[in-house]
Amino acid sequence: MLHWLAASRADLVPPAARPGALLVDLACGGGLMAPHVARLGYRHVGVDIGLAGLRTAREHGVTVVRGSVLAVPLADGCADVVTAGEILEHVEDPGQVLAESARLLRPGGVLVVDSIAGTRLAGLVAVTVAERLPGGPPKGIHDPALFVDRRELLAAADRAGLDLRLWGLRPSVRDLVAWRRGRRDVVRMRAMAYSGILFAGVGSKRGTTGRRTADAARTVGP
Repeated sequence: MLHWLAASRADLVPPAARPGALLVDLACGGGLMAPHVARLGYRHVGVDIGLAGLRTAREHGVTVVRGSVLAVPLADGCADVVTAGEILEHVEDPGQVLAESARLLRPGGVLVVDSIAGTRLAGLVAVTVAERLPGGPPKGIHDPALFVDRRELLAAADRAGLDLRLWGLRPSVRDLVAWRRGRRDVVRMRAMAYSGILFAGVGSKRGTTGRRTADAARTVGP
């Protein structure tokens, strides 16, 4: 499913608008975003604390930097795009990840996130069910206490100078059936109004005025 989410995340990244545009991939792991980032025309810098993942990411053409997503060792305003996928639900302070993302972004730069919502239903689906399925996430990899409060996340984004919009994600049922039958390698993720299990979001860093756009900083659905 990490491959499905990487592809879904890439669909939210705009093509590079200038030569040398930089995408910073927070918690890049083994570099699943690499083929998508290359296609979109960015220089790809991946940040992670795991050496094994960074070695694999480097093999996929990613420029790797070892460091924490809570204190990224990169310069202010260096990035045109920051992605933070499948990481907010693993840190105690998701707002700090957004603050670091805002620091890294140029004014007008784009932030793309996805994570697991802090709801009982999300805990049931992501832990009780998913971790028992063959091929699902390793047992114990998720701590429901760290699942993300979406309202707090939006408030943190606003404080960091980011206009952020969230919505729900689900696998395509048709693709999922085809995948189970061995007919597809990747299952497309579909947007939905309910964001209380898995959610995605796109934000932009405000310019020097700091004004919020009229449609920004809101969540779609309950």
